[in-house]
Amino acid sequence: MSGLISYLVFFLIQALVFAVVCLGLNLQWGYTGLFNIGVSGFYLVGAYAFALLCGPAHAGIVAGWGLPFVVGLLGAMLAAGVVAFIVGIPTLRLREDYLAIVTIGIGITLQLIALNTAWLTGGSRGITDIPRPLPGLIASVSGRNGLLLGLLVVIVVVLYAALEAMVRSPWGRVLKAIREDEAAAESLGKNAFSYRLQSFVIGSAVMGLGGALNASFIGYISPEDFMPILTFQIWSMLIVGGSGNNKGAVLGAVLMWAVWTLSGSAAQVLLPATMQVKGGAAQIILIGLVLMAVLVLRPRGLIGEEATVSKAARVEAGKAAP
Repeated sequence: MSGLISYLVFFLIQALVFAVVCLGLNLQWGYTGLFNIGVSGFYLVGAYAFALLCGPAHAGIVAGWGLPFVVGLLGAMLAAGVVAFIVGIPTLRLREDYLAIVTIGIGITLQLIALNTAWLTGGSRGITDIPRPLPGLIASVSGRNGLLLGLLVVIVVVLYAALEAMVRSPWGRVLKAIREDEAAAESLGKNAFSYRLQSFVIGSAVMGLGGALNASFIGYISPEDFMPILTFQIWSMLIVGGSGNNKGAVLGAVLMWAVWTLSGSAAQVLLPATMQVKGGAAQIILIGLVLMAVLVLRPRGLIGEEATVSKAARVEAGKAAP
């Protein structure tokens, strides 16, 4: 029984980390229409920033300052946001497929930088001994995982509430207007590029927060942890849950992480030992099948975007009703 509880805690921690990243992507794509396929790159920046700020000093690496946990989280968000601001200025004037191609390149470039700057990131060796929150306070692994799970629940709830307030504000309504018809939004005096850049930076900072939380949970990061398959996972979670709806982003993260883990376990049980290396491919195929089924049966996702109608339109509709 204790083993099952420990596994559920492990599962929920990882699912909630992905929920954080999905919420950031949902702000960019679901509410602003930014086709960001470089999610893994901003996730990477947050993870490495946290490791360098909070981790111990390592031989051959210039950082490792042992700063407090909260400082590391804020630093990770700041680092990811700054990178997004720098790359967003020249790229966010692109549209749809062109923006997707550029952001794929950005994600791969950041991964290659992490691989080849051993003096900063440890290169292929990665960075170890990344601390959990309140190190030394709780000795047992289960206790540390429980503390991190509780912290993640609080972070997801606060982040969800903050993003809900933002997208339901006039600022969020401008994002939706730009997503639906950018020319019309600009005709009303809105600077579409500025709003797109704001959404891109905030969403990427949230992705960096997810990377920092994952680095603290696992305790080790290397460039191989940030391959493009990670971006595919996050996008599949958002599509299945429902873009344009923060509830859908959280639900999709939990459900698709369950599909990923269960399919991996099933592959280990069902596939012969000589075919175990193909288990990863089986997981990707299964996620692809789930995506196709959702797109056919529920194109808007399990929890699609809420239809919003202005107060004036509701009043007119009420007058017209018999």
